[in-house]
Amino acid sequence: MNLEKLLWLGLTLVTLSASAQLVEDPDWKETEVPPPPVFNKDKLVPIEMPKYVSLRFGVDPATLAITHDGITRYVVVVVNTSGSINTAMYEGIRCATGEVKTYARYTADGKWLSIKQPEWRSLGANHPSKHALALASQGVCTDRTPTSSVPAILNILKNPQRGP
Repeated sequence: MNLEKLLWLGLTLVTLSASAQLVEDPDWKETEVPPPPVFNKDKLVPIEMPKYVSLRFGVDPATLAITHDGITRYVVVVVNTSGSINTAMYEGIRCATGEVKTYARYTADGKWLSIKQPEWRSLGANHPSKHALALASQGVCTDRTPTSSVPAILNILKNPQRGP
């Protein structure tokens, strides 16, 4: 086996090992969640949703943050067909476990309403909307780890690779 293959194999094993440790780490604790950030409906980066979904989903790039505990937090804004905000949510995705948590919802009167006891839910669970799963698979997560940086996430979201 040549040196390049050995290095690639070693890096792959280290990556897999690190991912497994994140999933199974009994001492993992979520960092303190900051208050929901201000968002701008006019700067949303779209999240690609199935064609049957009439609402448009987007994330405000200024709200994206990757924390040292492995969580990517963001504000997702849902816009209806008339262009008005239907709802917005302050959420976090934990790539290591494939989970999402909603910390707060934006109310019709323009205020954030914090969720009293937010809980981690599987990205694959039967939620009314699959926007978090779409966001995770379209750029927030690389396998079971957060994408390396906010600019990298935005680059992937803005320039999705198209299949053949």
